Amino acid sequence: MNGIAGCFLIAGWFAIKSKRQKLHTRLMIGALTASTIFMGSYLYYHFNVGVVTKYQGVGIDRIIYFTILFTHIPLATLILPFVFKAVWHAAHGDFEKHTKITRWLWPTWLYVSVTGVLIYVMLY
Repeated sequence: MNGIAGCFLIAGWFAIKSKRQKLHTRLMIGALTASTIFMGSYLYYHFNVGVVTKYQGVGIDRIIYFTILFTHIPLATLILPFVFKAVWHAAHGDFEKHTKITRWLWPTWLYVSVTGVLIYVMLY
């Protein structure tokens, strides 16, 4: 779902740059939906199954993994209220405020989506 969210984010960026606002809106709703499904399933799994997976890599791989993980987790948490705020401004037609937020929110959300996939690939 993180990969799908990342694809929606990139396509949404291209859509807004080409002035296709309705397509942009649909793609960003797709990104939000994919991220929500991921987070819901992730939390459900960890609260109900309770399995903790430990990274087995060593050396530079371990350093890279934990660097990615320890940037991914706080950023994933921090962007959440800003995603809601960006959606709020867009839904209410305040595109100036929406754009101010999304200038830094979009690359951060994309980073979280991409690193989520990298964490999974490195872990399994």
